[in-house]
This record gives sequence, structure tokens and C-alpha cells, in this order.
Amino acid sequence: MSSSTDLGRPDPDPTVAPTRDGRPVSDRGDTVCVIGAGASGLTAVKNLREAGFGVDCYERETGVGGAWNWRHDRSPVYASTHLISSRPFTQFPDFPMPDDWPDYPHHAQLLSYFERYADHFDLRQHVWFGTEVVRVEPVEGDRWDVTTRSTGGYGPERTSRYAAVVLANGHNWSPKLPRYEGLEQFRGEVMHASSYKDPAQLRGKRVLVVGAGNTGCDIAVEAAQQASRCWHATRRGYWYAPKYVFGRPADQVNDTLLALRVPLRVRQWLYHWTLRLTVGDLTRFGLPRPDHRVYETHPIANSQLVYYVGHGEITPVPDIARFGDRTVELTDGREIDPELVVFATGYLPRFEFLEGKVLGDADGSGRPRLWLNAFAAGHPTMAVVGLVQPDSGIFPISHWQSVLFARLLTLRTARPDRAAAFGRRVAAGVGERYSGKVKDSTRHWFEVGHADYLRALQRALHDLEGK
Repeated sequence: MSSSTDLGRPDPDPTVAPTRDGRPVSDRGDTVCVIGAGASGLTAVKNLREAGFGVDCYERETGVGGAWNWRHDRSPVYASTHLISSRPFTQFPDFPMPDDWPDYPHHAQLLSYFERYADHFDLRQHVWFGTEVVRVEPVEGDRWDVTTRSTGGYGPERTSRYAAVVLANGHNWSPKLPRYEGLEQFRGEVMHASSYKDPAQLRGKRVLVVGAGNTGCDIAVEAAQQASRCWHATRRGYWYAPKYVFGRPADQVNDTLLALRVPLRVRQWLYHWTLRLTVGDLTRFGLPRPDHRVYETHPIANSQLVYYVGHGEITPVPDIARFGDRTVELTDGREIDPELVVFATGYLPRFEFLEGKVLGDADGSGRPRLWLNAFAAGHPTMAVVGLVQPDSGIFPISHWQSVLFARLLTLRTARPDRAAAFGRRVAAGVGERYSGKVKDSTRHWFEVGHADYLRALQRALHDLEGK
């Protein structure tokens, strides 16, 4: 593929290419399609434009920001949402956040950051807002037919043919809902955390929060302050990391240890030692003992959960066994009577516009099989950007993923031998993991250790460029 001049947005009356399945197709030449104008989509547009490619970005909502724009229908953000990774490890490497911002910025600050990023790099002119992608289909020559329409299904569909495609539609918008016996007959209120927006939804109610991820812990903490009673149900024990250690954001301390190449066993010992000095044995509060060593999954970043458990405002309970009409039976035989059940049970990745086999989902589980969580075997002109759950900020990772993809597209013409070697590496490396984690549940599908993952990206860039 050759880099292009500024092709800009599609012409209002483009040249009609040969039809496919009876549909007219507008040929966009060397232009790249980016799906989504959240953090990952914006950095993909920016880096592809800097590499010389024309870009058409399709965003189903009316503004940038993706999940961090809580006005969007699919945003999981709630009123009190803050970053769980600190500012220096979250910002894009070429667009720092303001120095006077807090260590853990509020979601409104994040949205303003993305809006300024889009304006600074003049990205909005390449985004079609209010336009959703309904189909993405591979065609001969490693090209892609992308069918779009106005969000909500209004107006005619339009198909355009692109030289490459970037999937940056996010993976925290399709709720993962658990199944329990009797749930359909339960007469209390039931909601997924994706519908939670404000503590007023909890005020004065008896609340059961299900799930021990960062969102579940945040909602449990807010219920401790607003609800008349709060139970917090978890299937297993987890490690709860304070947001500050030794007077610094915890991820900055951990990154220093990683930079010094401190062995995992030593870092685990230091973590346990720190916990013993601060909160002690968490099982004495009624929290279950973790069934894994620290760093075998990412610790939960929450400084307040243990505080409210210790004050009796949150009652830890085991998983749900079944629902009754007005009660919930727990796996230890106890019964509780919540008025509201909040399932903070996470999200599943969905690429509803694309056949699963394209991303290697051969068994229909919904789990893409990718190399570097970004590249699918047999599709050298497609990349997934942002499909990671790192132990630090995700924006630098999305940046370097899109830099790597832009470089790959450039070398497909300039050095096809290197691009072909990259394709063979993709096929050989599908399914590699980039951390020492051992859990394989849907919650942990995309977990990566940011240091290991960024080193892997750096090696891929060096190999691609022959360094």
C-alpha cells in the first residue's frame, strides 16, 4: 500500500466501483477506515494522518470521547468516575495532560482532554459523527467493504471500499449479565452497572452489589454512603491496592520496581509486606481470602472499600445461590432482602458488524484470537486498537498500537518483504499473553502487564523496520 495525499472525507458523489452482492460500492482508494472516535480511535486517526494516509472515521455518537463521554448511550461512566491509573501513565505520549491536574483526574477532565486532543491535531474534519457501521467485510486484495448508515437506522445504507480498517469501537459497552436461578421472578429492582450514573439511584435503599471489579467496589463504596444497607457479593477473594503507597500513586511506585527489573517474587513480597503494615489481614473484615497470589490478576485499585468494610457500612457476602420473590439466598445459606441488585459483572467484547471468524473467534465464544491483542492472522490490513486491560493507562498503548499499524501499512509497498515477515509473525504469535497472570475468565481475557506489552510493541516495531 502506498501512502496517500489528503483524501479527506468521501466525495458527495464518488465514483461507483463494481457492485458486490448487488450493492453499489464507493471506492475510497488508499483511504483507511477507523471505527470509533474514542481515545483509541482518535489516536489511530492522528497517527495514520501523520503517516500520510487519508482517513474516514465513523462515530455512532455526536461527539468524541467514546466511553469517557457520559452523555453517550453506551458510556459506562458514572458521576464519580475517576482514573484508576495516575495521570503520567495515562496520557498520550505526545499530548500531556495539564500539570495542575490531580493525580487521578475526573471523567469530565478526561473528556475535555480528548476534545482538546482532537482540536490540537485537527481530527474532527476526518470524523463522520452520528454514523454507525453495520457491516465490515473483507474483499479481494486485502481490502474492506464498510457499510454505514445514520445512527438509529435512519436513512439509506452506504458501502465504501477501503484499503485498511481499524476497529476502535471499545469493549466496555456490552454488559455481561449473569444467570441465576429465580432471577426472573425476583420482584426487587435489578440493574447492570452500565445503567448506574448517580448515587441518588442508591439513596435510602437496601442494596446488593455483585462483582468485585473496580466498578463494583466503587458502587459499593457509594452505597455505603447513600444506601440504608449495603451487601457486596463476590465469588472469590481479591487483592485491594491503595491508590497511594509511600506518598505516591501506587502505579508509579510499581512502575519504578518494573523499571528496575525487580523479580516478580520480590514485588509480591513487597506488596504483602505493605498490606500487613497498613490494613493487615483482610479476612478479619469478612473479605474472602484471595485464591491467587498478588499480580496473578491485576489488583483492585480502591482505597475506600476496606475503610467502609471496617466501619460496618459494607457487609461482604459470598456469591448468590438463587433468587426468591423478595429475597436472595447466598451460597453459604444466608438470606438477605435487597431492594436493589446492581450487577457490576463487567462487559464482553462485541464486534457486531464483523463475522467472528475474521478475528479468530472460531468457537463462537466472542473472544478474538489476536497477536499483540491487535492483529488477526490472514488479515494484514486490519488492526484492533485498544482491546487491552493494562495494569496502567491504556492511552499510551493505543497510541503505539496505531503507530505500529501505520508503519506496517506504509511498508506494504515500500518493503513488502518486511510486511510479509510481519504477517508470518502474526500467525505464529496469535494468543500470546503479555503478563504473568494465570486467570482465564472473560474478565481477564485482555489483561496485559503494561511494561511487558510495551516492550513487545517496541520489538515488533524494530523487527518491522529492520533494526
